[in-house]
Amino acid sequence: MTSNSERIRCRNDLDMFATLSEHPEVQKANEAIARHEETTPSGIRRRLLATSVRLSPRMAPDVHRMADDCAERLQIGIPHELYAYAGPQFNAACFKPEDDRVCVMFSSGLLEAFEGTELKFVVGHELGHHVYRHHDIPIGLLLRGREKPDPRLALDLFSWSRYAEISADRAGAFCAQDINGVSRALFKLASGLSGRTIRFELDDFLAQVDAMQVEDDELGHGASTEDWFSTHPFSPLRVKALQLYDRSDLARDGGYDVGELETRIQGLMALMEPSYLDGRTTTTESMRRLLFAGGLLVAHADGEVDANEKEAFEKFFGDGALTDELNVAALHDDLDRRIRRVRELATTAQRIQVLRDICLIARAEGKTSDAERVILERVARGLEIAEAHVIQALDCEYELD
Repeated sequence: MTSNSERIRCRNDLDMFATLSEHPEVQKANEAIARHEETTPSGIRRRLLATSVRLSPRMAPDVHRMADDCAERLQIGIPHELYAYAGPQFNAACFKPEDDRVCVMFSSGLLEAFEGTELKFVVGHELGHHVYRHHDIPIGLLLRGREKPDPRLALDLFSWSRYAEISADRAGAFCAQDINGVSRALFKLASGLSGRTIRFELDDFLAQVDAMQVEDDELGHGASTEDWFSTHPFSPLRVKALQLYDRSDLARDGGYDVGELETRIQGLMALMEPSYLDGRTTTTESMRRLLFAGGLLVAHADGEVDANEKEAFEKFFGDGALTDELNVAALHDDLDRRIRRVRELATTAQRIQVLRDICLIARAEGKTSDAERVILERVARGLEIAEAHVIQALDCEYELD
């Protein structure tokens, strides 16, 4: 029998999780983790005991009641422990079970600023990551480890992690049973405001999503460029996604069916995931041509293309795409024209996507040289994207929370 928590899980999360779980690089990473745990246990719980405060039921009775209720609703069969650490930022995290218990950690700033169903949503969200076994895809290790994943896998990890957050949000909303409280929680997470001096207005908050769209269904204008390099959906999008969930038959009798919900979610998430690798338009063709030139020049920036860079490049364009016959000097001369063409045809979102993908090729060998960064910054300037986002794409950390 399907549990309520599994019933509400985002379909794209479930499908991509199943595919990624079978990916050789993901399996290799999990095998490495298992071998390490046999000889050197991670000791997450010990570190939590040493660096934060374990909240006992007597210390935090309300939070424990919330956690107990969430665990019951999500049908979690192992004990949980709650921890708080000193920090002004609004953060929370759930860790892979250790010693047959699941640990959830909160910043002191979040615990002080969130109340009632706002906090219950956060608790349910974190326990949702546990219920859906999201930690079985070690995204941080895969994207920040010594051996970088091929660009296609990296893109899939970015995409899956956003849908994983949608599932965890649904788990939190399922526990909180208050869409208004959930929306306030996401507003606080997005703004860093406690709500004591600023009044929350849902319609005004969601107007940011509308501002990300322009006429003719072009996507990405007005969006925060940092979000294109994030494993998390933009917070107003998360509220919009939860509104769609709340109006479906997963949350209420008489709502629209799951198929329609997931179709609407995919359309919403397209604001963060413009696709061009398989497109047949003039715009997508110009984007691929820039990706080809930029990726090749980055790979060749140090005078030779190593095996990792060659493999990364050919993951995008197919085996044999990188040959000695390619005229690197001619691509250098033509790069500005290709950049200009993309700038003229593509939306902001599409331009950011191309830059991020070229950065993924640059990350393939695990470090980025000054010569490679010169190429990346040249592309960013030409596309009218802040050069700081090159650093963000190369150096950012990737974790679920």
